[in-house]
Amino acid sequence: MTDAEKYMRLALKQARLSAEEDEVPIGAVIVREGKVIARAHNTRNASRDATDHAELVAIRRACRKLNDWRLVGCDLYVTLEPCVMCLGACYNARLRNVFFGAFDLSGKGCLQLAETIGRTLNHELQIRGGISERECSALLTEYFKSKRN
Repeated sequence: MTDAEKYMRLALKQARLSAEEDEVPIGAVIVREGKVIARAHNTRNASRDATDHAELVAIRRACRKLNDWRLVGCDLYVTLEPCVMCLGACYNARLRNVFFGAFDLSGKGCLQLAETIGRTLNHELQIRGGISERECSALLTEYFKSKRN
C-alpha cells in the first residue's frame, strides 16, 4: 500500500462519518511530514454553512494547528475531486499537493480550472486523482442511491 492509499483510507473513514450524519460522504485529511495534522468531513447540513466542505474544514483545522494560514509542505487527501471553491482554498493555503479519489463526473471539479487558478494566485499546486477511486466512488454511489430509494 502506498502512502497515498494509506492517507486516502483515513479520508474514507471521515467520509463514512459524513454518511452516518446524513451528509454527502466526503472526507479529507491533511498531512505534513508524514503526520496527519487535520481530519474533517462534510458538515454543511448540520452547520447550515455552504462552506463546510470537508476540504475547507480540514484546511481551517490545519491552519489553527500550525498557527499559520500557509500550509507549506502539507498535502491534502480528499475522497472527491475538489470543487472550485475548495480548489481556490487549496491554492490560497499554499498546499503542496492535492490527492483525490473519485473524479467529479458532473464536470464541475478542479482539474479543468487548476492551471488558470494557479496563474491567478501565483502558486504551484500538484493535483493527482484516482487514488482508491473505486472505494471513493462506491461510497458516493451508495449514498445517493439510498437517497433516491
